[in-house]
Amino acid sequence: MKKLVLWLSLVLLSVNVIGQQDVTKISIIPEPVSMVYESGSYILPNEILISSPTNKEMNFVNEYLVGKLSLATGKTVTINPKAKNASIKLILNKKTNTEIGNEGYTLSSNSDGITITANKPSGLFYGVQTFFQLLPPQIESKKLQENVAWEIPQVDIVDYPRVGWRGIMLDVSRHFFTVDEVKQFIDNMVKYKYNMFHWHLTDDEGWRIEIKSLPKLTEVGAWRVEKIGTFGGFSDPLPDEPKNYGGYYTQEQIKEIVIYAGERFIQVIPEIDVPGHSLAAIASYPELSCTPGAENYNVHAGEPFMDWSQGAPPIALVDNTLCPANEKVYEFMDKVITEVAQLFPFEYIHTGGDEAPHNYWQKSPQVQELMKREALKTIPQVQSYFGKRLEKIIQSKGKKMMGWDEILEGGITPTTALMSWRGIQHGIEASKSGHYVVMSPSNFVYIDLMQGDKSTDPPVYNTLRLNQTYKFDPIPEGADPKYILGGQANLWTEQIYNIRQAEYMTWPRAFAVSESLWSPKSKKDWNHFVNKTEDHFVRFDYAQTKYSPAMYDPIVSVKKDGEKYYVSLKTEIDGLDIYTSFDNSTPDNFYPKYTEAQLIPKDASLMRIVTYKGDKIAGRVMSITVDDLKKRAK
Repeated sequence: MKKLVLWLSLVLLSVNVIGQQDVTKISIIPEPVSMVYESGSYILPNEILISSPTNKEMNFVNEYLVGKLSLATGKTVTINPKAKNASIKLILNKKTNTEIGNEGYTLSSNSDGITITANKPSGLFYGVQTFFQLLPPQIESKKLQENVAWEIPQVDIVDYPRVGWRGIMLDVSRHFFTVDEVKQFIDNMVKYKYNMFHWHLTDDEGWRIEIKSLPKLTEVGAWRVEKIGTFGGFSDPLPDEPKNYGGYYTQEQIKEIVIYAGERFIQVIPEIDVPGHSLAAIASYPELSCTPGAENYNVHAGEPFMDWSQGAPPIALVDNTLCPANEKVYEFMDKVITEVAQLFPFEYIHTGGDEAPHNYWQKSPQVQELMKREALKTIPQVQSYFGKRLEKIIQSKGKKMMGWDEILEGGITPTTALMSWRGIQHGIEASKSGHYVVMSPSNFVYIDLMQGDKSTDPPVYNTLRLNQTYKFDPIPEGADPKYILGGQANLWTEQIYNIRQAEYMTWPRAFAVSESLWSPKSKKDWNHFVNKTEDHFVRFDYAQTKYSPAMYDPIVSVKKDGEKYYVSLKTEIDGLDIYTSFDNSTPDNFYPKYTEAQLIPKDASLMRIVTYKGDKIAGRVMSITVDDLKKRAK
């Protein structure tokens, strides 16, 4: 009897261990709240029958499920809302499940099929995203995939988001993206349960939204001289160079994007960035400036025009600010906000407010007179005066105002919300004073920053590795959670010229952000996340979506000791071996393995570095000149 009990105990233990091992092979991003694995899998039949509600909100969900499921598998997929023997059941709860809320879902897969339940259609849609991640990666292909075992593990999942605002910002002002490219960007967002698309529509480099009452904004402000290379260091445009680079969205196209996003349960928040970052508007309507000679201004093409040597705010070489002392500016903003409010159903309009230079306002007689008249003692108070007047305009259209955290400096009204981008402290401060906050700190979620070495990534002023992004916490210690709406990643596009590079900069860091915003904090596990990320790279290969392999590339640092220079290398993820050369050849895993800081040979001119995982190359071959290495020395 004792032997039987012992034998049963060992069997149960082994089953439990197998279950635990298998569940780690399930790669769902973001990590669900709860997942229980049952041994076995469900194989999709050749004819897949789906039962699902067919109300208006569910129409797209059903089309999406049928379209994607049939394309790669080649199986016949049909929907019958009353089918009793359906392979896949989508069910809206008649009695609200208070645990999962409006966006949560439950998913159960067993030998009889798959059942997804939710309180709202959005929850079913997110459950469908998880369902696709349980299928083999070939499901992401846009072509028929043969000889694939179309099965999913038998699991029970309960899932719901940690925060309500889960966003990504796309800057379309520095470089323009077509309607189809914006849709492509949104399509990838929804796979990872994002629900906010922040659309940065205006800046010094382009005005991208049609305002019918102000036609010059798109006739003039949407176009500039084309420059290719490193943005921010271009030569000044010549008078005879054509201004034919750019573009804008008509109001019909804006409506199309808003509907497209809405079908996918994504809200669109527009940004009209003022009073700084307004050179495209001033080039269109020079009377909006305080500065004489503005009629000679052009849309910024990437030449130096801000001096950042003294820190923020910058010293402007060209006045890119709207004049807060000019009544024409408020008439202009009323026209803009009137049309923007009609195009975007979302409750907030983002009005920027960041990085407005002070130097032109300080010497403007109009601004000095305004300060005297309104008893304003500082330039931040001048910007606050502008912001409060703008907020009244926004409120008159039935909307609320949001801005970057600089708007705190001169004081803001209780109804203004803000995005905390200069670290987390401004967001913590705002939440404690009763203002709603979206956390988007640059040191965690600015995905325009280099994600690898500057020898492989376009040069930007700083680096943000994947493991740092994964540390993002949208509800930091000290904040009042009641006022934290959520968080988002921001993709500024000065150095991003096309949608392929936009994808490269977004993924996989947006995997990390999605998990920070959706998953319980206790569920975050860096090593498990890395394994999942590698699996999702395979999915992106089938989807033909570009991503960065920077997590495989080592971090390079250099130390000077007397006249000698030593190169230190470390990996961001575990399980990698590093190989190097100084003899101009390309190293592989037959070269000596890196084990300690390497002395740069006296006459060497080039260092090459590569990583391997086992016997397969993992990272890119990095080539760094010795001159560059020495410049990095500490």
